[in-house]
Amino acid sequence: MTQSETVGYQVNARYVEDILHKLLNTPSPSGYCMNIMKVVEEEAAKLGYAVERTPKGNGIITVPGAATDGETLALTAHVDTLGAMVRAVKSNGMLRITPIGGYAMQTIEGEYCTIHTRDGRTYEGTVLSTKPSVHVYPDAREWKREEANMEIRIDEDVASKEDVLKLGISVGDIVSWDPRARLLPNGWVKSRHLDDKASVAALFGVLEWLKREGKTPARTVKIILSTYEEVGHGASSIPADVTEMIAVDMGALGDDLSATEKDVSICAKDSSGPYDYGMTSKLIELAKRENLPHAVDIYPQYGSDASAALRGGSNIRAALIGPGVHASHGMERTHRDAILNTARLLLAYIL
Repeated sequence: MTQSETVGYQVNARYVEDILHKLLNTPSPSGYCMNIMKVVEEEAAKLGYAVERTPKGNGIITVPGAATDGETLALTAHVDTLGAMVRAVKSNGMLRITPIGGYAMQTIEGEYCTIHTRDGRTYEGTVLSTKPSVHVYPDAREWKREEANMEIRIDEDVASKEDVLKLGISVGDIVSWDPRARLLPNGWVKSRHLDDKASVAALFGVLEWLKREGKTPARTVKIILSTYEEVGHGASSIPADVTEMIAVDMGALGDDLSATEKDVSICAKDSSGPYDYGMTSKLIELAKRENLPHAVDIYPQYGSDASAALRGGSNIRAALIGPGVHASHGMERTHRDAILNTARLLLAYIL
């Protein structure tokens, strides 16, 4: 029996995995989240919840609580991902791109992708360097992987700019990466965009548990699903009644960090400064109480939706937790236990 089957709140693993797979396979680079928000609305409706949409496209699911003091807890995760936009159509029929979100160019080299035109057509392609073959270019290995040296080869009969334009592809079209999602029987989950769709799946695990068990949170909970986190302003504007926020986002792994892919990461400080001492302490205490594998870490190169809310002027207390994710903003991997235990820790906090 695995650890995820033996502890605490019995979060529905099959449900969480199914919705995670659906989310991962729905393209949603920042600024192109219309389709994934439809998935969110449909899944929320199945559980009996409505999704309120904000002007810029964020979704808010309200779960009424038992308290009547007017204080509200926000749980936020983001549905938007890394991606790209067509920057130029080149004379040879290739596409130059500009990144959406922050990633190293070498992490997308050789990746399959989809170009989404503004009239609804889609075309497949592959991201390559402008010197893609060692048989042709003697400096192919040393060629710097930067924006100016990367391009998309379109899987259509195109050899010129005019050929590409006839397809309806133009500057400003969105490009999404093939997620290559794999949910393995042994619990490992590998895919692009686990940042932050693994956390969104954990939040739906919380909603499913509350509905199935007929439980009411101690106070009203607003789940905010943001659509521009990867570009810095996802939850910069939040409902006025929110006094506390837990950003649910992936935990980074690496040198001098203690979390693993099977842990719930609790972030004490990131690039925006320290998170609320009392909230962070309570989350650590609850993780210990519930026997949830966890780690407390510091992420100096990281920001969250809670960071955006604080910088946007929100007078709130804030904390950050999430499943440990290896190779963030690359070919990511986590484990089912980390996702389920993130949901369990959230349940312990809101109840």
